[in-house]
Amino acid sequence: MHASLQKLAQLPATTRVCPAHEYTLANLRFAQAVEPDNARIQAYVSTCQNLRAQNLPTLPSTLALELDVNPFLRVHQPQVRQSALERTPQTLSDAQVFATLRAWKNQF
Repeated sequence: MHASLQKLAQLPATTRVCPAHEYTLANLRFAQAVEPDNARIQAYVSTCQNLRAQNLPTLPSTLALELDVNPFLRVHQPQVRQSALERTPQTLSDAQVFATLRAWKNQF
């Protein structure tokens, strides 16, 4: 999964991301737990809450936005790595950070 997402991350920032389900707010709650100081996540939560309050979709997204808010695309960022290390102290590689995040998300 990590290798596949890294390939997708190389696409142009304007690439539209079209998930099949409206899980944005749930995914953002997880992203906030991983990166509580990420201002872009906080702002996007507010935007998505406003959209959903109007019964509007939060999707599609863009790759640029996902690179800012999706922890699975941010495994190289210090805060994401630190959050993974707190859960699995032996976490070292980006793939291991990804695996730790995936396991955490499965229980979130």
